[in-house]
Amino acid sequence: MTEKQIDVDALLEQNQNSDLLRLSTAGSVDDGKSTLIGRLLSDSKSIYEDQLEAVHKDSRSLNREEVDLALLMDGLKAEREQGITIDVAYRYFSTPRRRFIIADTPGHEQYTRNMATGASTTDLAIVLVDARHGVITQSKRHAFIASLLGIPHMLVAVNKMDLVDYSEEVYERIRADYAGFAAKLNVPDIQYIPISALRGDNVVDAGTNMPWYRGMPLLAHLENVQTGSDRNLVDFRFPIQYVNRPTDKFRGYCGTVASGVIRVGSEVMALPSKRTTKVKSIVTYDGDLDHAFPPQSVTICLEDEIDLSRGDMLVHPGNQPYCARTVESMVVWMSETPLEKNRTYLIKHCCSTVRGVFTEVQYRVNADTLHREDVDSLALNEIGRVDLELFKPMICDDYARNRSTGGYVIIDPLTNATVGAGMVMHRSRSSAADGGASATSGSVSKNLSTETSLVSADMRAKVLGQKPATIWLTGLSGSGKSTVARHLEKELMEQGHACYVLDGDNVRHGLSRDLGFSADERTENIRRIAEVARLFNDAGLIVITAFISPFRSDREGARAIVGSDKFVEVLVGASLEVCEKRDAKGLYAKARTGEIPSFTGISSPYEAPETPEITLDSADTAPEALSAQITTWLRAKGLLR
Repeated sequence: MTEKQIDVDALLEQNQNSDLLRLSTAGSVDDGKSTLIGRLLSDSKSIYEDQLEAVHKDSRSLNREEVDLALLMDGLKAEREQGITIDVAYRYFSTPRRRFIIADTPGHEQYTRNMATGASTTDLAIVLVDARHGVITQSKRHAFIASLLGIPHMLVAVNKMDLVDYSEEVYERIRADYAGFAAKLNVPDIQYIPISALRGDNVVDAGTNMPWYRGMPLLAHLENVQTGSDRNLVDFRFPIQYVNRPTDKFRGYCGTVASGVIRVGSEVMALPSKRTTKVKSIVTYDGDLDHAFPPQSVTICLEDEIDLSRGDMLVHPGNQPYCARTVESMVVWMSETPLEKNRTYLIKHCCSTVRGVFTEVQYRVNADTLHREDVDSLALNEIGRVDLELFKPMICDDYARNRSTGGYVIIDPLTNATVGAGMVMHRSRSSAADGGASATSGSVSKNLSTETSLVSADMRAKVLGQKPATIWLTGLSGSGKSTVARHLEKELMEQGHACYVLDGDNVRHGLSRDLGFSADERTENIRRIAEVARLFNDAGLIVITAFISPFRSDREGARAIVGSDKFVEVLVGASLEVCEKRDAKGLYAKARTGEIPSFTGISSPYEAPETPEITLDSADTAPEALSAQITTWLRAKGLLR
C-alpha cells in the first residue's frame, strides 16, 4: 500500500468519525442564502471541478456578469430563471474538523412552509440580513420560526457588506436592531457576523475589508459551535418502529433512540400498557452494545415477553412522557386549504398515526410583532396555537423538552397530503385523566378519591381565630412583592395569626425545581403553588404568595383552585423604570441584551389584573405601610379578628 493510499484512508476515517452539524439558511428573498452556501462550498474546496465548470457555463448562459455561486444550490429551472429559491436544497460538505449538512430554504413568504420543513431537524440556523435593508419582516418571520422549532443556535449573518462600504456603523445598527427583536425569542445562543458572500469576506477567510471585526469567520464559527449539550440525554424515549421476530427464540424491538440513554440491565416501561421489565441486550449490525444513545438505531431485547407493536414506546418507569388525548400545540399550516375545526385529520407522530380533530384555534401569531391575534382558522403559512383532540392517546413530550417526541405532522386523510406541522406545547388541562404521566404534571387515577376530614373548616377557624385566605401578590420583578410579603407575614404573626409565605425563589428550589421559564412551565408552576395554597387554607392558615404570575389566565386558574371566597389578588404596582433601578441582580440588563429570554416586562408581556381586590403603589410607599393597607382590608372583610 502506497503512502498516498494510507493518507486517503486516514482522511476517510477522520471524516467518518468527525462531528456532524446540521444547519439551515433563513432570511428574506435575495438576502444571499444560496450565494453564501455556494461560497462556503467553493472556498472550502468542497465542489468538484466539473461542477464548478458547469456553474461557469450556466452563469454565462444566464447572462450573469460574474460567476453565480448560487447556481450550485438553485437546481430547479424556475429557480434559475427567477433567481430565487423555491424548494429546499440540501448539500453535504466537510472540513478536517467537522461534517456539515446544509438546508438552503426559500426566503419568499409564499414558501414559508418549505423553510419550516428544511429547518425542522437542524442544530443551527443562519439568518441572513441584507445590510442595505436592515431587519425586515421576513427576517423576523424566519427567526421566529427557527425559535419555534427549537433550534438551539442562531447565527445572524449581515450580508452584502460590500454594498455599504463595509461600514461598521451599519453593522452595529443592524445588530442592535436584531438583538432587540431576538430578546423576545427563546434562542439560547445568538451570534452576529458581518459578511460579503459575493466577495467572500468573513465566510471562509477573514479578508482585509473589515479590520474592525475581530471575531471568527463564518466557517470557523460553524466548526467550533458546541452542540453536545443540545441533545436530551435525560428523558429516555424509544419509539417502536418494528418488531423483529426471525425465529421463535429471538424477539427484538427495532427503532431509533429519540432521547436519553439506555443500558443493558436497565428497568424500562412499555407504553401505553405500563408493563415493566429489564433490558436483556442491545443489538446492532456491528455487534451488541452495553448502552445506546440518540440518534443510534438499535434493536432492544427484553427479559420478559411484552406485547409491543409499532407506535408503542419504551421509557424509564420514573420518567414518563404524556399519554394524552388532548394537547395544546403550535401549528405551522402548510396547505392552501385552511385548517378546519372539528374536521378529522391524520396525526403522524414518531412511529404511530392516529386520527384527531382541532377543536379550537386559540390565536394566530403575528410573526412581525409576535402579537397574538384572534382567528377562527389558520391559512397557508400561518402559525397559531390550537387545541388538538385525538381519537386515542398520543405518547408525547413538550416540544421544548424533546423535539423528537414533541413534534407531529398533520395529513389530510382524503388526499394524503401533508397540510401542517405541529409542536406540542402543553397537555391540555382537560386531559388530566388520560392516564399519562409527565415531568410537569400528573394524572389522577380512577382508583383515588377525595377524603373528607373529621375536622371542619369552621372548627379550624375558631381555634386559630382567623378565616383562611390566600393573599396573591403579583407584579413585575423588582416591584417589591417579596418585601411586602415578608412584612405582612411578620405583622400578622405579631397579631397572633398563623400564616406562611410562598416565595418564587424558594419554590423554585424545591417544589418546582424541575421547571424552566417557558409560558407553559410558568403555568404549571402557578398551578402547583395554587394547589399548595389550597391545602394550607384547608389547614386554616393564611397563605401569602409573591410571584410575578404575569398572565391573567394563570391567576384565574389559581383563583379557581383556591376558591374565589379565599383568593385575594393584590397588584403591587411599580413602573418598569422603578423596577429596573431596584434590580440588584442585574436581571433587566441581561434581559435587554438577550442573555435571559422570555423575561417579563422586556421580552415577555405582563398582564396586569383588571379588577384586583387590592392595588398597592410601591414606588414611593414603605413596605410596612403597604402591609398595613392589606391587613386593614382583611380586617374590614372579616378575615381577621
